[in-house]
Amino acid sequence: MTVNAFGKRNGLAYGLLGLPLAFVALPLYVILPNYYAKEFGVPLAVLGAVLLGARLFDAFIDPALGKLSDRLFKQSGRAVLKAGLLACVVLAAGFALLFFPQTTSTNALVVWASVMLMVTYAAYSFLSVSHQSWGAMLGGNEAERSRIVAWREALGLVGVVMASVTPVALGMPATTAVFFVALGVGWFAWTQAVQPVAKTSLLPAKGAIWLPFKHSNFKRLLLVFMLNGTASAVPATLILFFIQDRLQAPSNLEPLFLGSYFLAAALAIPLWLAIVKRIGLARTWLCGMALSIAIFGWATQIGTGQTTAFLIICALSGVALGTDLALPGAMLAGVIQGNGDSGKSEGAYFGWWNFAIKLNLALAAGLALPLLSLFGYAPGARSPEALQALVIAYCVLPCALKLAASAALYFFIVQPLSQAREATS
Repeated sequence: MTVNAFGKRNGLAYGLLGLPLAFVALPLYVILPNYYAKEFGVPLAVLGAVLLGARLFDAFIDPALGKLSDRLFKQSGRAVLKAGLLACVVLAAGFALLFFPQTTSTNALVVWASVMLMVTYAAYSFLSVSHQSWGAMLGGNEAERSRIVAWREALGLVGVVMASVTPVALGMPATTAVFFVALGVGWFAWTQAVQPVAKTSLLPAKGAIWLPFKHSNFKRLLLVFMLNGTASAVPATLILFFIQDRLQAPSNLEPLFLGSYFLAAALAIPLWLAIVKRIGLARTWLCGMALSIAIFGWATQIGTGQTTAFLIICALSGVALGTDLALPGAMLAGVIQGNGDSGKSEGAYFGWWNFAIKLNLALAAGLALPLLSLFGYAPGARSPEALQALVIAYCVLPCALKLAASAALYFFIVQPLSQAREATS
């Protein structure tokens, strides 16, 4: 397949499901902790434990969902789409019940949220793994793989921008209705997408779930991805607390901050793809990490009322986010190709890939929220000690993790690739 072969029609048909999947991710991973703390008074430590448990459950089922996805791909693309339709129904129901709980007592809310999160996460994860595997099976060189991923992630960013605006502008009932419509349209568009061809005769059987870990290139990439992902998950969990208490900005500006972040990421993706053509995927991702470190370093200096400066920080952070969205998935597709597993084991690879994403989110919620509580921060706290703890968690910790990720990327991937090119030239 050539870059031109995967044109606008195929890009839209395949990538459109990324819009509702990203739309639902922002309420689940960013808005929900703040929502349950503010609306229902669930303590941060308890909320952190709930989110940690649910996200760990979500992480550990991803490899199994990847294996299930591979089996469905072995049957046909139609089998994947049918299972995807069922997952869409479960996801829609779980989302609605999560944000409109049928109880008000704290103890019952904790149980309700735990169950609904596990149901919702399971459906979301199956759709994500299958959708990512579908794109990876289409193959191509670095530019082609990044273009396929870019369609999915760019449309996903449109969904995130919508999700950052609709809860404040329209309320959660309207947000839920918008999500239902987007999910239905996204699944239908998926049914019209070009179908990959699974190499059914070559599909591994017993032990296939562990196949990716037989390859060192996958393990190295996964390590970089996890370090970088944790660096991104911590501020994603804490951003609303930072806006409300450190910045003390009006609530009507929250959609502007979130929207500028994700809109800038979407607009930056073509720029990053152009850079990929010049210096490759790994070096471009390294540039994005360096930009992110610089921006979060600046964020440590932001104080009360500095809304304009923080808006610029959000936009520039979004530019850096473009590399995190468009490039790692394309690099993973290249690893799958290089290992000779294209068309037979994408689900296994993306199952573990999504396991890493969920583990990052679990650690971010399960560690950051209780630690903030331990050091004296609670929603609405304005003491210097509490705000200092918030700044360290929101700004300094992500910088340290990004530095570790960039070092791993350079020494484990960029440098070996350069040495290999020199050896063959």
